[in-house]
Amino acid sequence: MAWRGCVMKWAKTEFITNQQTSRSSRLNPYNQQRCGFRREPKRSDTKKGNVSQETKSSPSGIQGPPPTRKVPRPSLFKPLMFTVGFTGCSFGAAAILQYETLRLRVQTAKDEEEAEKLIQQGSQDMAYWHDWWSQLSSFQRQLILVMSVVDDFWSSLSEGQKMVTGIIAINAAVLCCWRIPSMQRSMIKYFTSNPVSKTKCLPMVLSSFSHYSIIHLVANMYVLWTFSSGIVSLLGKEQFLAFYLSAGVISTMFSYMCKTVAGGFYPSLGASGAVMAVLAAVCAKVPEAKLGIIFLPMVTFTAGNALKALVAIDSAGLIMGWRLFDHAAHLGGALFGVWYVAYGYKLIWRKREPIVKLWHDMRSPGAKGSGPGSGPGVS
Repeated sequence: MAWRGCVMKWAKTEFITNQQTSRSSRLNPYNQQRCGFRREPKRSDTKKGNVSQETKSSPSGIQGPPPTRKVPRPSLFKPLMFTVGFTGCSFGAAAILQYETLRLRVQTAKDEEEAEKLIQQGSQDMAYWHDWWSQLSSFQRQLILVMSVVDDFWSSLSEGQKMVTGIIAINAAVLCCWRIPSMQRSMIKYFTSNPVSKTKCLPMVLSSFSHYSIIHLVANMYVLWTFSSGIVSLLGKEQFLAFYLSAGVISTMFSYMCKTVAGGFYPSLGASGAVMAVLAAVCAKVPEAKLGIIFLPMVTFTAGNALKALVAIDSAGLIMGWRLFDHAAHLGGALFGVWYVAYGYKLIWRKREPIVKLWHDMRSPGAKGSGPGSGPGVS
């Protein structure tokens, strides 16, 4: 017990001493440095000189905030060249695709004539098809019936709706890819457009098929579906496809330019620029057409007034710096759509004859100067 009492008395004495020392060290920073840290070794003359120079440069001893790093303005030469080249290649490929489509139609018409001749000769007996149907299982019959229903639905769609169905499927697939965690880095790199990104050109195309929000996707695709029949009947399938792809790239290029001038570098994605080009082209070509709102069917307005209102809203958003949407891309797409139906069709699409003629000569060397799509009468 005496040993325990001595230990307790010694521990209590050490605790009081340490407590007083800590209090005095808190009051006197010199004691804290002397007791708590090792004494700094003497510096050489050269080090003293350096210290004196540092002291002279900052006599107050207080360092200011580090200088903010300014983001250099990106060079837009490569995106501009990519825009011009991609647009030219798109319309050139569309002209060749139209040639191949006409060629396929001619071949299909010949095959149908031969099939009709065979049917008239009685080579196709109905009893043969009855026996073939009776040999099928119930699952195969149901599958054939479902395929026939799908084929009837597909046949009931217009040419524009058929074209837009493929675009909607691609956008939906990209939306699903955004939900895969392992693909997030690649999606941000290639499916969002930003002028300060290392990859500038390829995202100009891919971001036009990229949506992260389901509401954003549904809104854009609904507008595209609504105006699909009008734009395809106006331009044709092949020309519409080139127009849509070029509008996406050109609207992104216009967004790059506005972001570089304003200094606001943030990523963008969505098909809004290309959809605005489609809407603007139809509204500029048929300004007296009546439009309405899906939730307010009693409210109607002309297509020309709708285009003016959208351009005014996007212009205000661009000037005031709104970032809810990429207003620069919307405005660029609308301007391209109006320009194309007014001047671009004559400057680009009507001058495709040399490309088609060259492709025809390469496709069939023995028949130069003849063939579908080689003359100026193809529209």
